[in-house]
Amino acid sequence: MTDFERILIANRGEIAIRVMRACRELAIETVAIYSRPDENALHVKYADEAFCVGEAHPSKSYLNMNRIVEVARKAGAQAIHPGYGFLAENHHFAKLVESGGLIFIGPHWKTIEAMGSKIGSKRMMKKAGVPVLPGTEEATTPEKAAKVADEIGYPVIVKASAGGGGIGMQVVNEPSELDSALSGSMRIAQSAFGDATVFIEKYLVRPRHIEFQVLADSDGHTVHLYDRECSIQRRHQKLVEEAPCPIMTPELREKMSKSAVRVAKTAGYTNAGTVEFLYQGGNYFFMEMNTRLQVEHTITEFITGIDIVKQQIAIAAGHDLPFTQDDISIRGHAIECRINAEDPLKNFQADPGKITRYRSPGGPGIRLDSGIHVGYAIPVLYDSLISKLTAWGGNRAEAIQRMRRAIYEYVILGVKTTLPLHHALMHHPQFVKGNTHTHFLKDEGVLDTLERYVREEETRMQTLAASLRGGKEVVAITTAVNAYMAGKAKGKNPGK
Repeated sequence: MTDFERILIANRGEIAIRVMRACRELAIETVAIYSRPDENALHVKYADEAFCVGEAHPSKSYLNMNRIVEVARKAGAQAIHPGYGFLAENHHFAKLVESGGLIFIGPHWKTIEAMGSKIGSKRMMKKAGVPVLPGTEEATTPEKAAKVADEIGYPVIVKASAGGGGIGMQVVNEPSELDSALSGSMRIAQSAFGDATVFIEKYLVRPRHIEFQVLADSDGHTVHLYDRECSIQRRHQKLVEEAPCPIMTPELREKMSKSAVRVAKTAGYTNAGTVEFLYQGGNYFFMEMNTRLQVEHTITEFITGIDIVKQQIAIAAGHDLPFTQDDISIRGHAIECRINAEDPLKNFQADPGKITRYRSPGGPGIRLDSGIHVGYAIPVLYDSLISKLTAWGGNRAEAIQRMRRAIYEYVILGVKTTLPLHHALMHHPQFVKGNTHTHFLKDEGVLDTLERYVREEETRMQTLAASLRGGKEVVAITTAVNAYMAGKAKGKNPGK
């Protein structure tokens, strides 16, 4: 069993800071990496040591596997935490970390490889008795796809086997659309993932997206940390998550949690992971397993009191889980809103730029995971997620009220954000009732009425910003913090 003295975080932004916070509480030193545009980012200043790994483009910095491993060894790190995104689910990187004499804080690279194939993992889970959607179980051709689609009935969906984040997905409503959807998905899959393999499965029109967080140690002890609802999405990417799922019953939870644990055990899983299902009409179907820390881990931490990142580190260090399934219970309800630098009135077009005013929310039951501040310039080349706002309450109604209040307090000026959208969602009658599904934004008319909320939110934020005496207090505090962190790290950032 090896406890770590120093860990490199192979990521940026709020998730890098999140991992560093856990390390600081565990008295573990941290090493940050950054691209040249991120030289003054908060995660760089927060770490004990920081190294530049390349130019702005991710392929030359945050995806530069050899350089990252080289830096980790140079900095004296014993392990690498990948966060989420970038290299978190890249089995080649996990293997490279291991071959470099370091520990990858996540599942074994062979598990990442196996679960990274949607076709292979679906076939594996069907054999294990986990419900899966009907469709092709191997790389498909137009002839095979047409035959299977006729058998299972339209609509169907074409998916990239190696994909993620909705990339390459295309819905097919009738036979005449199938060939073009297949060729389009294959082209996108090859470009995005270097693998043109696609498959088709039955398309559910208004399903709910329900997932289970799991933890497993190297001795095979596996538990779930209950369920999350992640149905509100745009372009197959999540915008709002909540825990527990508002429609969950004891009977359904018993069935789905057993399936989630079975998925993990079948895959020989260790560390933290998430099993994702689609649910409709009383039936649920395995979709995929995310072999990493999820963006929405915050809501599970709120309702269980378990620090998932600390558990990741402990498991990677060889420790057994310190609890059993019977020790884990649900306390209250939590909601997370992803705040993206996007314009929801322009089809969620990214809106990078400089933040001119910033005021964070707080108070009872509020958690903010963020890597931004006044004067921060949001880069063009990276993901548009800039912060995660999480609210906890004793029940769902209280969590919604606290989220409304937190959104009211939150001020971000200089760039367009999804805050107005979240304001609209938290007041939408169907969301309040818990009647959500994966096409909620479009089918429930949320986007049609959004312009009024955008104008209201912009006016409110301008008013609040003015009350900060031109933002001078915020600028002063940010400057003082940055100066302190820079001074603390002075002489310890040879990579700069």
